Amino acid sequence: MAGIWIIAEKNEQVLELLTPAGQLAAPDGGRITVVVPEAAGNPEDCFAAGAAAVLLLAPLPGETALGAWLPVLEAEIKAADPDVVLLAATSRGKELAARLAARLETGLCSNCLSLIPGPDGSLVMERLAYGGAALQRVTVAGRPVMATIPPRTFPPAATVTGREGEVRKLPPPPPDPVRIVARKEKERSAQDITAAKTVVCVGRGVEKREDLDLARQLAAALGGELGCTRPISEELHWLPDNLCIGLSGVQVKPELYIGLGVSGQIQHLTGLRGARMICAVNRDPNAPVFAAADLGIVGDLYEVTPKLIEELKKLRG
Repeated sequence: MAGIWIIAEKNEQVLELLTPAGQLAAPDGGRITVVVPEAAGNPEDCFAAGAAAVLLLAPLPGETALGAWLPVLEAEIKAADPDVVLLAATSRGKELAARLAARLETGLCSNCLSLIPGPDGSLVMERLAYGGAALQRVTVAGRPVMATIPPRTFPPAATVTGREGEVRKLPPPPPDPVRIVARKEKERSAQDITAAKTVVCVGRGVEKREDLDLARQLAAALGGELGCTRPISEELHWLPDNLCIGLSGVQVKPELYIGLGVSGQIQHLTGLRGARMICAVNRDPNAPVFAAADLGIVGDLYEVTPKLIEELKKLRG
C-alpha cells in the first residue's frame, strides 16, 4: 500500500493502529501518516513505531463538536490521496469515520479485526457478523479504503529509536455550524476493565443488586476488576455501561475471566474472545458458557463463590 493514514484521538490508539498499518506498508515500503490532536500527539513515539509524518490537529475551541475537523481532514486526504485510512473504533471515532467516508464518497468497514492484502491489490477486511456467530469479509471498491479498528485489537507497534519524520500543524477548522449546548454525564465506573488481567463478570444469575458485593469480594481476592453482561447494565441498571462486556459493550483480553451466573450468549462471548482462560459458575449444566469455558463449575454461585474466596484467602495466608 503506497499511502496509509491513521486518525486517532489518543497516542495509545495511534501506536496500536501503527501495527496493522506497518504490516500493510512493509511489502512496498509505503508511507504512513498519523493524524492526531496537537494536545495528545507524541511525534517521537510515532516515528519510532514506523510513521513517516505526523499531522497535528488544531485544538477545538470551547464546546465545538468533533465534526469540526471534517473539512480539514477531507481536504488533506483528497490532496494526499492515500490508499487506506484507519481510525480507532471508539464511539467518537466511528462517528467521525462514517461522516468522513461520506464526504470522500468511499466505503467503510466498521469494527475491523484484520486486514489482508488481496492478490489484485485490493484489501480484504474481516469483521464479526450475526452477533459474532460468523466472520464477514469485506472489500471496498472506492478509494481510499477506510476501516475502524476496535482498541486493543492489535498490540502497540514495535519501536526503533533514532527514527525521524515530518511534523506539520494543520490549519484550524472553519467555524462549525454545529454547537454543543449541554452535556449530561452518564454514570461511569472509574475501572478500566479492558486493561484488567483478571475479570469477574456477573450475569443474570445474580438475584439482587446487593449480591454484587459477593462478586466484588472475589474480584478483590484475585486482584481483578468487576464486569457484567448487558442485562445487568442496560435492563437492571445495577452497573454502568462501561463495565458491560460483549458485542455492543467493551472487549476484554484478561489472563483470567470468571463468569458468575453468566449464561454465555454469543453476544457476550464475543467480548471475551481474547481471554486466555475462561472459567464459569452456573447451576444450569446446559448453559452455553460451558462450551466456551476452559473450566466449568456446575453449581449455585451463592454456594461456590464464598468457597472460592475462602480458598484464595488461605492461599494468601
